[in-house]
Amino acid sequence: MPERIKKLENWLTDQCGLKDFNLKPASGDASFRRYFRLSYENGETHIAMDAPPDKESCEPFVRIARQFQALGLNVPAIIAEDLDQGFLLLKDLGDTQYLDVLNHSNVDRLYGDALHALITLQKTCDISGLPAYDEALLLREMDLFRDWLLQKHLGIELSADDSQVLNDIFNLLVENALQQPRVCVHRDYHSRNLMFNPEEDNGDGGDKLINPGILDFQDAVAGPITYDLVSLIKDCYIDWPRDKVVNWAMQYCDLCIEAGLLKADDKTNFLRWFDLMGVQRHLKAAGIFARLNIRDGKPGYLKDIPRTLGYIRQLKPDYPELDGLIKIIELHAKD
Repeated sequence: MPERIKKLENWLTDQCGLKDFNLKPASGDASFRRYFRLSYENGETHIAMDAPPDKESCEPFVRIARQFQALGLNVPAIIAEDLDQGFLLLKDLGDTQYLDVLNHSNVDRLYGDALHALITLQKTCDISGLPAYDEALLLREMDLFRDWLLQKHLGIELSADDSQVLNDIFNLLVENALQQPRVCVHRDYHSRNLMFNPEEDNGDGGDKLINPGILDFQDAVAGPITYDLVSLIKDCYIDWPRDKVVNWAMQYCDLCIEAGLLKADDKTNFLRWFDLMGVQRHLKAAGIFARLNIRDGKPGYLKDIPRTLGYIRQLKPDYPELDGLIKIIELHAKD
C-alpha cells in the first residue's frame, strides 16, 4: 500500500474515529489533489481529500467552502480536517457530474439551476478577502497557450510578427476583462465540477432544488462578471449551438441587472464582454490541457483542445480584431 494512502487511512481511523469502511479512488483532477470515497456497511458514504502539503494547500478549500456554505450554496460540508497532513473528510455530493446527464431535453433546466446558484454567489459573496483576477494573472494564464500548446506541444517557434499579434490580442483581452464589474469568480464553473443528485432534483425549479453540487472552488478570485458564465455555457467538455449560448448569456445578463450586479446600460456591452472573456479562458485552457499531457502525464485532455479552440474560431465573423489570433490557430492548432 502506498505510504500516503496508509497515512490517510490511519488519520481516518485514529483521528476521525471511523471504522469498517472501504476506501476506493473517487476521482482525481487537473492538480495534485486526489479524492477517495469511503463506503460503510449501512450504505452511507464520505469523501476523503488528499492534498500533499508540499504540492497543494487545503487552506483555501476549507476557507472558501465555509464561505460558500454560509451563502446557501451546495458545497461539500467539512466534517474533519488536518491541514498539516493535507487531509479532509467531506460530505459526499455523489458521483454524477452534470457532464454525465446533460442533454438537449434537460439542459435548460440544469443550466438554469446552475445560473441561479451563480447569481447567488456573485450577489452575496464578500470579495474583499479574495485574490484579484488582475492583469498579471490574466496574462500569465494566456501565456500557457504560447508556452505549452504552441511551443512545447506543437513545437512551434512564432515569428516576431506572430508574437506581436499574440501580445496585442492578450492586451485586448485583459482590457476587456478589467472593464467588467468585479464579483466572486469560482474560476472553474463547468460540467465536471457541478454535481447532479437526482434525489435532490424536484424538476420544477422550486425552493427545494439544491442542484448543482459545487466542487473545485478553492481557486476563487475577485474578477470579471462573465468569467464563470463562459466556463459554464462555453464548456471545454461539452458544446451547444451558438444561438442557444447567446440566448443563455443574455438571459443571465437580465438576471444580473435584476440582482443589481449590472446596470441596464451594460446590456449593450455584455455579449462582447462575454465572448472576449471566453477567448481568454479558452487560450488558457488549451495551454493547460497541453501542460497536463507534457508535465503531468495526463493525455486525456488533449481531445478537448479542438473544441476549446473552436469557440475562438467561431467568433471570426463577428470580431475582426481576432483575425490574427484565429489565423495562428487555424495554421497551427485547429486539429
